[in-house]
Amino acid sequence: MTATKIGIIGASGYTGLELIKLVLNHPSFELTYVSTSTGGMKLSDLHPSLLGVYECDVVKADSLEAATSCDLVFLALPHKTAMEYVKVLMSTDVKIVDLSADYRLEKDRYEEFYCPHVDASNLEKAVYGLPELLREDIKKAKLVANPGCYPTSAILGILPFVSYIKENADIIIDAKSGVSGAGKKLSEVTHYVNVNDNMFAYNPLSHRHGPEIFEKLSLKTTKNFSVHFVPHLVPTTRGMLASVYLNVDADINALAVLQEYYKNEPMVRVRTSPVDMKSVAGTNFCDIYVKQSGSLLFISSAIDNLLRGASSQAIANANLMCGYEEVEGLPNLAYVP
Repeated sequence: MTATKIGIIGASGYTGLELIKLVLNHPSFELTYVSTSTGGMKLSDLHPSLLGVYECDVVKADSLEAATSCDLVFLALPHKTAMEYVKVLMSTDVKIVDLSADYRLEKDRYEEFYCPHVDASNLEKAVYGLPELLREDIKKAKLVANPGCYPTSAILGILPFVSYIKENADIIIDAKSGVSGAGKKLSEVTHYVNVNDNMFAYNPLSHRHGPEIFEKLSLKTTKNFSVHFVPHLVPTTRGMLASVYLNVDADINALAVLQEYYKNEPMVRVRTSPVDMKSVAGTNFCDIYVKQSGSLLFISSAIDNLLRGASSQAIANANLMCGYEEVEGLPNLAYVP
């Protein structure tokens, strides 16, 4: 079978590097286009960890050039920037997996929390790229909006129970992320002396991933509910742990519900003891645990924020879009110890 030709626009960041590594190890993908905003370098200059492993030219990003040499393009770009590339790419035959937030939300909600959207016509064509939520739609999509890391961990934990939540329920999500989730760009918040031996909440109850979680859970229930989301930064490089608290209105066996819901999902593991970040680091797994006290549920889910929360989930979406097995080329061996 002829390999699917893959391009990466925005290869300089952490998710870009993870995409490169995943594509290089994929049995059915061929990396044919790597770009940044400036180009003009070798891949090992951009990512020294790849010296002696793989080498290619890194070119200046150009949508039409990428489309001529690729079957599918990953966009590892910031929001607002990505939509400018999508507008051009959608006029070609190339498939697109966008890792930014530009196509994850309905237009009004996006503009409330991000910026004016300049590609509304394609926004309506995008499919949200969480396989456990919209797998069949992803298979038919030309443009997939890869989910955020916080929404991935939270939504996967809540999904099995969303039909059981009490009317007008408050869903409380306390989530913690490794510092790599903030990206490569330097800031006072992610400065070593601020992060080391420290932990803090940021944008509590106003973080823009809260609306993403609410919007996607709303696809699975007609009940009224509210999402209260508080993210934290913890002094680890990678990993994400979401702790969710919600009340259900039925006398359910929460563990049995969780196990039944995910019994055929290869990339979700139901745990019978509390989950941890280390056991999923370096993998596409989401580990989920639930504890029940009457109508109150405590749900804990763990993912690798750079992989299941970004790059390996993007690979899973690309697999579905290109007709491969969803799990092909996905990492499943954790960085333990």
